[in-house]
Amino acid sequence: MTLVDEQTVEDYRRDGVVCVRGLLDPDEVEWAREAVADVLEAPGPLAQVASGADDPGFFIEDFRRWRDLPAIGDLALHSRAGQVAAELMRSPTVRLFHDHVLVKEGGTTQRTPWHQDQPYYNVDGRGVSAWIPVDPVPEGGCLELVAATHRGPWLMPRTFLDGEARWFPEGSLQELPDIEADRAAYDIRRFEMEPGDAIFFDFLTVHGAPGFPFAGRRRVLSLRYLSAEARHAPRHWRTSPPFDGLVDELDDGASMDHPLFPVVWPA
Repeated sequence: MTLVDEQTVEDYRRDGVVCVRGLLDPDEVEWAREAVADVLEAPGPLAQVASGADDPGFFIEDFRRWRDLPAIGDLALHSRAGQVAAELMRSPTVRLFHDHVLVKEGGTTQRTPWHQDQPYYNVDGRGVSAWIPVDPVPEGGCLELVAATHRGPWLMPRTFLDGEARWFPEGSLQELPDIEADRAAYDIRRFEMEPGDAIFFDFLTVHGAPGFPFAGRRRVLSLRYLSAEARHAPRHWRTSPPFDGLVDELDDGASMDHPLFPVVWPA
């Protein structure tokens, strides 16, 4: 039984982004909330504060918690997200890449800069992210994505707070355009979302997010999946997130056949 219709698959292939309503059921949303609470209570070694000290709000993110937090592991491996990822990518198999928890408290002014995810990663080949809020998100506080940018090219990844080129050398990739200077020139997608809805987007889709000038908070669980064609691409720098020691276990160009990246579809 398929979970998304053919039109949604075609929209994804054309635009590199679709919104899937009700991906998680109410019980799964509650598990995700509890998992985010656990992350906030005990951040992992990869956690980082992504807002400045002078921000009236607070933005924190954490990575790769699926193996030590059972709720995240259950959702990453056994929710409908993996099958939807397979259907959107038309991939016969899908592996989990990693999970990413993002929390913006109400009043946070820090914008997540426009970027692509793929250049920060240690993989080549197609992948998809599922951005799943566990709070209601007004359109003005939602992730924003530029349709059709998944077709490339790769654009220069930079650190979010100071704009450093810590990954690819300066001048080696095309720079991102100044989207904020002329937003009307781009096909920017954003959505009003309910808990358990999900935005699926290609690793190369350019995206960013505003601050959260609203009451409450915006808690998000992002689950990232790899297509069958994805291959290990060791970098000469620390990727985001890092996978220390993986280069000693997977050859350059090898499939992602490793316990860190379990097959989630077919189940």
